[in-house]
Amino acid sequence: MGIKRLNHAVLYVRDLERSVPFYVGVLGFREVHRVPGAVFLRAADSDNDHDLGLFEIGSAAGDSPAGRGAVGLYHLAWSVGTLAELADYQRKLSAAGALVGASDHVTTKALYAKDPDGLEFEVSWLVPLDRVTEEMRSELATRPLNLDAELDRWGADLVGMS
Repeated sequence: MGIKRLNHAVLYVRDLERSVPFYVGVLGFREVHRVPGAVFLRAADSDNDHDLGLFEIGSAAGDSPAGRGAVGLYHLAWSVGTLAELADYQRKLSAAGALVGASDHVTTKALYAKDPDGLEFEVSWLVPLDRVTEEMRSELATRPLNLDAELDRWGADLVGMS
């Protein structure tokens, strides 16, 4: 027995009418089901029933204390197929005022952003396994992401590891 992949995540949000347009308009999810107080979304290239459930808990809800004195989830990470897609997300997240960081983790090129409730997530491209060298495997580093340099190195359309 073994876990194959994450099937879906559920987030508590203050306002569905604020959060759903963000996940749909900026990240490209599509709404697949709605019930009172909850919306279920599917990622554009997913074959899951849903990838993300958003449950509304109201405007009086406080921020998550996770990582600041309480245990909890730090972030979710979604992968894209190419660096061109990652660059597109960088533009969309910047335009939405959601982008909070970008890191080069050697074999992973990552954007970090926050949704309307301040919940952090990652959008990343992973170097294809057949391109990962022993030197890359042994280098544990986090440095600022230079997406233009990565596009020059790997090309816009190289499909990353899924």
